[in-house]
Amino acid sequence: MTRLVQRSLSSPLGPLRLVASDLALVGIYFPDHHPTPAHAGEEAARHPVLDVAARELDEYFAGRRRGFTMVLDPRGTAFQRAVWQALADIGFGEQRTYADLARAIGNPRAVRAVGAANGRNPLSIVLPCHRVVGTGGALTGYAGGLAAKQWLLAHEAALAVIRSDGDAPHGDLLRQVST
Repeated sequence: MTRLVQRSLSSPLGPLRLVASDLALVGIYFPDHHPTPAHAGEEAARHPVLDVAARELDEYFAGRRRGFTMVLDPRGTAFQRAVWQALADIGFGEQRTYADLARAIGNPRAVRAVGAANGRNPLSIVLPCHRVVGTGGALTGYAGGLAAKQWLLAHEAALAVIRSDGDAPHGDLLRQVST
């Protein structure tokens, strides 16, 4: 079994728990994350993967980062990983519906399954499931709660207006990491 490490990171949304292997970030969890995270690790004050993740998230919350470069290894089924890659393709400050995601993965009838996979996203914020809304723009469930989702959307909307030069798109964040 792969050794996992974790660290708490203070954020405007409360403490986040970052979980990593030696090679990649595997989870970002809210205090009352729903569903309860499957991954946990031993506490690590210093760790190269956690250090990069903490720095990039701090920059994001401070409004100095619009995309992430950290190596990710979300653990899930092939279908879930396809949905999570579609999340990674949603640009900063943009929103998509569950139907949009289903079409993006080539399975337009899988809207409910896409919603379930979105709900199992282990890398909140970095794989931006907060950018997925219901039909007509309705805010739907979020692992960190709807208040956190509203905060993230407002944060990005404000920065998208202020700064339109932007970073490059996420690209293929879901590189396979051999562990």
